[in-house]
Amino acid sequence: MPDSTPPVEGFGARHVCRGWQHDGMEIIPGTGVDLVRIGDHRSQVEERIGLPHHGPGGERAVYGTSPMLVITYAGDGTVELVEIKYSGEGGDAEARFDGVQLTHRFLDDVVSDLHARAYTSTPSDIGHDFHAGFSIWSMHSLWARDLDPAAGEDDARAVAEGVSVAPYAYFCGDEE
Repeated sequence: MPDSTPPVEGFGARHVCRGWQHDGMEIIPGTGVDLVRIGDHRSQVEERIGLPHHGPGGERAVYGTSPMLVITYAGDGTVELVEIKYSGEGGDAEARFDGVQLTHRFLDDVVSDLHARAYTSTPSDIGHDFHAGFSIWSMHSLWARDLDPAAGEDDARAVAEGVSVAPYAYFCGDEE
């Protein structure tokens, strides 16, 4: 049965059985996503999306949204980092930015598409940190065959498994 719950005003999401379901999640570089923004207080976040299913009260909290959000809180209880994990559903269910699907694609393809749109980045140990205020990364828990059934077992292409959103200085340690 389709969900007929109306979208929450201003958030582009709807509450579905103790979680949030999105028609994709657009990042806002350096800021977060519609539901959670850098500087929001934990109480505001939990009022919008409910209690985390892992890490309540801790520095990092995992929320049952789709795609999944992992929020890092500063010592004063405000959002310091917003992470969006891949949903595994592909297409519109994944994190997006400027018309580019960011997660559950080959990392090099994502970086190439963003560079073609004039977004610049620096490589990191696990992906690329974009000067606009986000990082695309792979922990290598997925492998090429997860996206390309014809890929060989030795195919080393990394799959973009997540995107982290914060000001660029957060990723590189520079003061801006």
